[in-house]
Amino acid sequence: MLIQCTKKLLDELKIKPAEPPTDAERLFSWHANLMLIGRKKTLVLVNDRNRYTVVLFGLKAKQMKNIQQLMRDAIRETLQAEGIKDEFIEPFFRNEVVFSKTQGRTFVARMNKACENVYYFQEDIQEEAINQVELSKRVSRIYAGEGKGYIEPNEEMYKDIAAWNGQPIFHTEAVQLKITLQLENYRIWRRVIVPIHKTFSQLHTVMQAAFNWQDEHLHEFYILNLAGKPIAHLVATEEAFAYARDEVPMKMNKDVILSEYLPNKMLYVYDFGDEWKHVIEVEKLINDYSNPFPTCVDGEGNTPPEDVGGEGGFEYFMEVLADKKHPEYEHMYSWGRSQGYESFNRDQVNRMLKDK
Repeated sequence: MLIQCTKKLLDELKIKPAEPPTDAERLFSWHANLMLIGRKKTLVLVNDRNRYTVVLFGLKAKQMKNIQQLMRDAIRETLQAEGIKDEFIEPFFRNEVVFSKTQGRTFVARMNKACENVYYFQEDIQEEAINQVELSKRVSRIYAGEGKGYIEPNEEMYKDIAAWNGQPIFHTEAVQLKITLQLENYRIWRRVIVPIHKTFSQLHTVMQAAFNWQDEHLHEFYILNLAGKPIAHLVATEEAFAYARDEVPMKMNKDVILSEYLPNKMLYVYDFGDEWKHVIEVEKLINDYSNPFPTCVDGEGNTPPEDVGGEGGFEYFMEVLADKKHPEYEHMYSWGRSQGYESFNRDQVNRMLKDK
């Protein structure tokens, strides 16, 4: 694996750059730069063939001494999170790591653009982690100029790995879920297929996309037993542990993958003020799902607008919209649009889910 480093990175590593091999395969070659984010050293790797980006954050001097293994771990963990099987990832690590200088203005420009994107999306950084998997995936989904058109680096990485191996790289287990928003007078539900290696934090982003929520409020999951009683409470913030109940174990949702609790029924609560409760039911397991991302296959009903005031507020909102002569109609219609209220569109949902 060839790592072509900026002078700043080479100085930090205190190594003498080698002459790069003339026959290096670009899929296994990366350009690398060291930058500071919040005064913490951040390493950005950009693949030479497809511009896929991998980010390591918070590197300290002792970790720099083990940088080869850390880079391998980061690349492996990020590609695993894409749903790519280990057997197709291992070719990245068959050869020794060779450090050289950067090569060519084009590759340096691409690397610099990736660094700009990392800096722009730094709010996605998980402070306690070195391998910034979600940030890496997000940056790798930003369109990049290629000639007269654009490419999606993550899609190009999939194609390149598949071409190198001569076979499809996605054959994963998934689960089909029916998710119903609990309302007395309206039918609002979605049917989605989700790879079972996704975390509950990632399932949260699937829920937000499927129901067109705006992710402006807190959320939590409850795992239920056959009697409908909670057996686990999955939360999004460390502060939630201050309110833990001893009888229901509490965990961070980013640390738990979906497969750990299948086929249990689940409850997803979004916005503790309006308290939107979604019942999640497992319909079937799929052994040969061929996508690395979730898919919405069916659904019905329009999601209430954010901050409408719970079920009672939604009832009033719908009452006003049903009567164009109502004195509040124009105001309520405009307010609903500003809050993201719109008709369920499965194609639009699936465009968003491609990034989850």
